[in-house]
Amino acid sequence: MESFSYLIMAFAKLMEVKKMDIGEIISDSIKYPSSNWGKVLILGVIMIASILIVPIFLLMGYLFRIIKATLAGLDELPEFDEIGEMFVDGLKVFVVAIIYAIPVYIIALIIGALMGGTTTATSLSINPYMIWAVVIGYIVYIIVAAIVGLIEVIAIANMAYYDGDLGAAFRFSEILEHIARIGWGKYIATYIVIAIVAFIGFLIGLVTLFILIGIILLPLVIAPYIYMFGSRAIALLFIEAVSEEAQVTEIAEPEVAE
Repeated sequence: MESFSYLIMAFAKLMEVKKMDIGEIISDSIKYPSSNWGKVLILGVIMIASILIVPIFLLMGYLFRIIKATLAGLDELPEFDEIGEMFVDGLKVFVVAIIYAIPVYIIALIIGALMGGTTTATSLSINPYMIWAVVIGYIVYIIVAAIVGLIEVIAIANMAYYDGDLGAAFRFSEILEHIARIGWGKYIATYIVIAIVAFIGFLIGLVTLFILIGIILLPLVIAPYIYMFGSRAIALLFIEAVSEEAQVTEIAEPEVAE
């Protein structure tokens, strides 16, 4: 895979993109992994091998590669080549996830400290203020985790758009502009639908665990299929933001008189 050629194709495709509604994004993304079942199985093997830790970066790197390929206008699953590059990309995604999770971890630590205080106080007397503090803490935790998660997903897509530039995942104003172009309502609605589809898929996988073949199907086929579906859906959503930006830039660009 040549990263530079991906960029060339991406810029060429941006001006041709039409806006897709949520149904079209989900429909396209559900069909996407079925273009090559062999690659679904390969990703499944990598997922199973991820218990050895190192392969998990290959898993993250390949999902990142799906986003890059989609941004380049490709409708087929990318190849499992250039393993070193795929590993590095996966490592970058992992770093982004860790950094974005910091505020969530901090709130979790605060809640943990409050709960510790509540437990100590309970042995003596019930402290209603401490209990309310824990409840409010949990509400804040859920809200912050949701917001951070939404921003992080677009941050990773933005990094893919800039061909793996780690700094692109932390251009917060640019990332928020992308989300604004998509529309917070459409983005959240699409994200919820993706989550529901993924949940149904995993539920089917869990049901099949009662049958011997389910033990093989869930990690080898169902789980990788869902991850591919999710990566494709996010990339299609992100394309709308950057294509709109490219169109606005072209319109705003003054003509140079000869």
